[in-house]
Amino acid sequence: MIFDRYYAAIHRYVAARLGTAAADDVAAETFLAAFDQRDRYDLARPEARAWLYGIATNLIGRHRRGEIRLYRAISRSAPREELADHADRVAGRVAAERLSPELARGLAALAKGDRDALLLVACAQLSYAEVAHALDIPAGTVGSRVNRARRKLRTTLGPAAEEIMSHG
Repeated sequence: MIFDRYYAAIHRYVAARLGTAAADDVAAETFLAAFDQRDRYDLARPEARAWLYGIATNLIGRHRRGEIRLYRAISRSAPREELADHADRVAGRVAAERLSPELARGLAALAKGDRDALLLVACAQLSYAEVAHALDIPAGTVGSRVNRARRKLRTTLGPAAEEIMSHG
């Protein structure tokens, strides 16, 4: 049941971070790890969403070099044409295969914790409280990390940074 409810969302999040080639494996690993760690799940929490995103984020950490390599490769590519529809532009910016070179360069330059917090808010659309639970850090730290990441991306991207950072 948990797999059926959350697999597609976890897969999209991993694909946005690592690309589709790694998404199948990492998303599957997420649920395997969740099953193995089920005795550590806080039953007082009615939903496993944030917990699963935390596991996925930790697994993405094991693939960090691949994530940075992907962002750098995208940042060297030719600028892509803008998508006509605003919703498509926003969705496209959070999918690794369609990141603009500028955004990819900005994400690659972020510190790990800042990038994790920002992408959990922007890609997974978690609240700050959910990100805090997922990363096992205080909510105030989430706010600091997201704000720092936004500031750095604004410097790198200018006004175009607002599309990915408008969530949260």
